[in-house]
Amino acid sequence: MDKLIEKIVRLQNPTALGLDTCIEYIPQQLKEKFGEECSTLESAANAIYKYNCLLIDALADIIPCVKVQVAYYEMYGSHGMESFHKTIVYAQAKGMYAIADIKRNDIGATAAAYANAYLGSTMLKDETLKVFNCDSVTINGYLGTDGIKPFTDLCKSLNKSAFILVKTSNPSSGELQDQTLSDGRKVFELMGDMVAQWGSEQIGSFGYSNIGAVVGATYPEQGEQLRNRLKSVFFLIPGYGAQGAGGKDLVGSFDKDGLGGIVNASRSILCAYKKYSLPAAESARAEAIAMKEDIVNSLKQAKKWDF
Repeated sequence: MDKLIEKIVRLQNPTALGLDTCIEYIPQQLKEKFGEECSTLESAANAIYKYNCLLIDALADIIPCVKVQVAYYEMYGSHGMESFHKTIVYAQAKGMYAIADIKRNDIGATAAAYANAYLGSTMLKDETLKVFNCDSVTINGYLGTDGIKPFTDLCKSLNKSAFILVKTSNPSSGELQDQTLSDGRKVFELMGDMVAQWGSEQIGSFGYSNIGAVVGATYPEQGEQLRNRLKSVFFLIPGYGAQGAGGKDLVGSFDKDGLGGIVNASRSILCAYKKYSLPAAESARAEAIAMKEDIVNSLKQAKKWDF
């Protein structure tokens, strides 16, 4: 997590570019410029990769991180997964921290296979090969410790990170996560406590563990509760922009120094050209700057910005 925080501090920007990219989000003129008809899975996946590269080129000097949502690539089959991999490699080459938003989990052996695929490596005869080699992943922790340990072990040995679902941004999250347990805790509080325990041996120089939590911006009260409760847990915060959250909703999820979280925006940047009526790259940059200013100004007003 130190690597991510160092990038945030250097750019003074706690935001992530969410590449939940699908064909419908790419302007028609760009599809034509890319030379992709998007009538086959291969041409659609190629257009998505080229659009991702265009946005990364436009934003790598101001945004420290990409979060690449694997579902948007899986639906284009093997060609989509190739574009997913190439997007991770391209973002890392541009100096960005790459989170694979995979939300994987299963029983221990299968979880280990997922962890090796996205964080670690695969053995072939006498050779060990890295597969996706992401900096970080998202995980669903609701199967318990045996589904988490393969990921936390690799985070520790490879100095990578993982974000575990705690309080998600979707409207129906409370159906499970807000239920009260016999000891008075909410389910999301129990999960947060488990995340803190799972990462307790991986605390970095900024005081945050390699094992973080997904905490939705659309629930600011719960975000503040969790920040006060989980001092060593870094937050990945979805829900900004298209899902309705703004800078003021995020303040409680950050610590007194303006650290402790990174805020993701996807559609609001991917489709910014619809708002600004500028070329896609310029529109994305304008939206990214506006997002940064909104969040940073909100933190400054709360006296939580110490850079």
